[in-house]
Amino acid sequence: MSLLNKKIENFTLPDENGNLFELASLKGKKLIVFYPGDDTPTCTKQLCSYSSGFEEFVNLGVHIIGINQDSIESHKKFKEKYKLKFPLLSDPEKKVIKLFRADGLLGTKRATFLLNEENIVIFENDTFPVFYKDKEEILKEIKKLL
Repeated sequence: MSLLNKKIENFTLPDENGNLFELASLKGKKLIVFYPGDDTPTCTKQLCSYSSGFEEFVNLGVHIIGINQDSIESHKKFKEKYKLKFPLLSDPEKKVIKLFRADGLLGTKRATFLLNEENIVIFENDTFPVFYKDKEEILKEIKKLL
């Protein structure tokens, strides 16, 4: 079931430093990236791709947020190891993961959502765990919506 054109309510989750991150604290568009696991081959490629294009996303007014069920400690190690430039949020109870219907049989599914300034979903991509849209494909999708 699609979330396209649905408003996402505010949520709060801890980031990789244990600080509470609130969706409402971000102004502008938000690219929310759900991914199965920290430091796994495909997830690492995907998040590093987005991090390498971080300035391009910022120039389009887009904030990037990574979310899965891994621990704060796992997120911290993963972010530091690959020098990721955006927050990684920990959702061990899967509250936000379920809100976005990104909960799968084996944990968090790979899914990407773009929210507009009012937190309405304007783009979604739910795919198989071994596939993802790299930064070029995501940026292309975002530019089509601007």
